[in-house]
Amino acid sequence: QVQLVESGGGWVKPGGSLRLSCAASGRIDALNRMGWYRQAPGEQRELVATITSGQTAAYGDSVKGRFTLSRDKNMVSLQMDSLKPEDTATYYCYLITMVTMSSNAEYWGQGIQVTVSS
Repeated sequence: QVQLVESGGGWVKPGGSLRLSCAASGRIDALNRMGWYRQAPGEQRELVATITSGQTAAYGDSVKGRFTLSRDKNMVSLQMDSLKPEDTATYYCYLITMVTMSSNAEYWGQGIQVTVSS
C-alpha cells in the first residue's frame, strides 16, 4: 500500500505564489510517476503537472510557464507563481507505480484547497 501526505495550499491574492508538497511512502516501484491534479466545483479533474522517477515533467496547458514541479526521491513540490482566480480548486497528489510488468496501481491524496481571490 502507498500513502500520500499533502501539505501547503491556502489562500492567496491574484498574482501571488503558493507551494504544495506531497510525500509518498510504502511499496513504490522504481518506475513511477507523481504529481498533481486539480478539480474545481462543477468541473472535471484536470492535470496540473506530473514528473517521472526519471525527472521527466509534463504540465497542463493552463499552468505552463507559471507552475514548476520538482522531485526529490518520493517527494514532489509544486511551486505555483502568478496565480489566477481560475487556479482555485482542490489539488490532489497523484502517484502511479508499476505493480507487475503488465499492471500499474494509482493512488490519490485526500486533496488540499487552493483559493486565489482578492
